[in-house]
Amino acid sequence: MNPDCRYLEELLHHDIPLTRTMELRVQRWENHELRLSAPLAPNVNHTGTMFGGSLYSLSVLAGWGWLTLRLREAGIDDGHIVIKGGQIDYPLPVVAEAVAICAAPSEEDWKKFETMYRRRGRARLYLDIRILAPSGETAVHLHGEYVLHK
Repeated sequence: MNPDCRYLEELLHHDIPLTRTMELRVQRWENHELRLSAPLAPNVNHTGTMFGGSLYSLSVLAGWGWLTLRLREAGIDDGHIVIKGGQIDYPLPVVAEAVAICAAPSEEDWKKFETMYRRRGRARLYLDIRILAPSGETAVHLHGEYVLHK
């Protein structure tokens, strides 16, 4: 596990105890794409598929984790990240390990976000997180609005 992944996983497990119960793992941070995973067993619902609340948590945390690592790279360590809102859709059930993928927003959106935060101490960024079904289709999609503030 690379040092960034280890840092984020330890941070999540320390600051958000639910992530330990979910058995959340940081799989990869590469080319500004973050992948988090959670196994089915500790997150199963009454129908044998993954519980919607676990899928929501995993998705939100993928965005939060992405922003945490990206800010760390940018040398910004004085802010608090919160999810302000978002739209989540569950088009397909998740029947095995869930892997949440948060890709980078456009470079233009990132630069606007970083500039706004450095200038005003508050900025918002929209991130898209997906969990794929074994077929490669999107099983879960979160369009999240994240806010960084001092």
